[in-house]
Amino acid sequence: MDGKNLIRIVAVVFVAAAVTATALEMSRKDDKAVGEGSLTRASSVPNPLRDGLRRCQILGEAALREEGCARLWAEQRERFLGLEKPSGSSTFEPAASRSPDPALHEVR
Repeated sequence: MDGKNLIRIVAVVFVAAAVTATALEMSRKDDKAVGEGSLTRASSVPNPLRDGLRRCQILGEAALREEGCARLWAEQRERFLGLEKPSGSSTFEPAASRSPDPALHEVR
């Protein structure tokens, strides 16, 4: 087989693979568009925490001096870390004391 013919065959195979990949990607975009509809419905539900955090983000550095933003950030941090808010009747324990490792309790 001549070198030129081999290069032509490789080029044809490459173009065929590119066309196939493009056709598959175009068909997947249709599937994603159907699945994204449920996400937009869920995000259209009003979320006061998210709205407040967006407002604080827009405020920029001025949000550091606003009490409401500090409260929202604390609430978001507690949600992210999975901390429970202490009830009025119980005392708040630091997160380190809830550790299952007894060696940590001895150090304190």
